[in-house]
Amino acid sequence: MGYSGVRGGMEAILAAERLVRRSRDDAPAEWASTEQIVLRFRLAVDRIMGEAGLYHPPIAADAFRQAEGDVLEAAHLVRAHRSTLPRLAVTEPVDTDEMVVLRRIVPANRTPDGPQLLGRTTDYTGRLLEREGDLARNRGVEDADVARQHQAERTPEQRHPRRFYQLLRDLDLVVEHGEPAEDPEPFDITRRAARPPAPRSAVLSSMARAETGALVGLWYRSILGPDGDVHEITLGDTRHGRVPLRVVHPHTGNPVQIGEIRVTEAEGIEDLDGAEEDRTRFDVGYGLCFGHNERKAIAMANLDIAWRRAEPDSPLEQLLLLTTDGLDSGGFLEHLKLPHYVTFRSMVDRKLARRAARSSTEPRVPEPFGEECR
Repeated sequence: MGYSGVRGGMEAILAAERLVRRSRDDAPAEWASTEQIVLRFRLAVDRIMGEAGLYHPPIAADAFRQAEGDVLEAAHLVRAHRSTLPRLAVTEPVDTDEMVVLRRIVPANRTPDGPQLLGRTTDYTGRLLEREGDLARNRGVEDADVARQHQAERTPEQRHPRRFYQLLRDLDLVVEHGEPAEDPEPFDITRRAARPPAPRSAVLSSMARAETGALVGLWYRSILGPDGDVHEITLGDTRHGRVPLRVVHPHTGNPVQIGEIRVTEAEGIEDLDGAEEDRTRFDVGYGLCFGHNERKAIAMANLDIAWRRAEPDSPLEQLLLLTTDGLDSGGFLEHLKLPHYVTFRSMVDRKLARRAARSSTEPRVPEPFGEECR
């Protein structure tokens, strides 16, 4: 609405909106359906749900379509929509040991308890671009692969493997932090803003809703260290699967399952080498986010450790809480495109006034900032 104060501003805004709709409506192919987007752009849909803080694939798919593929704008749309929804109940805490694992890798151990499940991933394939004709030729091979996968269905025990962290605990190789008394309930960042000093639940919640690229960038900077030295980082269990969603029944008072959500979970393992740290053990960080987004979960797990080990005067907590939210940072950037005529004119006037005071001559206003811009 920043252009409404300019001559013809409202007409320009409406015309800009019509251009967007016209480009969408005049496209040669039909507008992708919600179901197509959920199935074909699943990683983008999952990322939108995580950054918006609302788990609902169809809504995320509709936002992705309306935003023309802009994930940050889609997350903004979903978060705005979420603010209009009533809060009917609070779900019960989820034990992620109940997860039905769809993908599980343990880079720290070749033969962990339970299988390594590669699942659905492109981590091990070459980055070769497939054009439309290639997809048609490969369809027969893909159909055969799907048939073989159905024949090799996993057992319930393989879908619920024992986590690698438990093995480290059995060997007494991890530092036990426990739950601090001042953080008994999860901090709800959707109702009040988290500010330093913040409990761990607020930091984890902020990272779970952070913009993925911002979080990965901050993680990469943290592991390099101030002198370029790379911290020793190893991954334990990295999982993607389905966890149950339960609420308390209003009449019986018993928890009942109302559905499932997909989440990604990661354990980051760091070698303790500080002067006052227990060098006979490891520190383990934790990351959990909506959908299939391993980049975010892995960055979360390692930043969880970095936050815990940070010095009291470190800016890391402030960065995690205040700068990784895509809507906050992106919104500030986007506002730069709105009119700043008045503020920039005042800066020009100050520059000219200082020049006039220094030279004791009346400044001549340059043509681009003359009367027509007042």
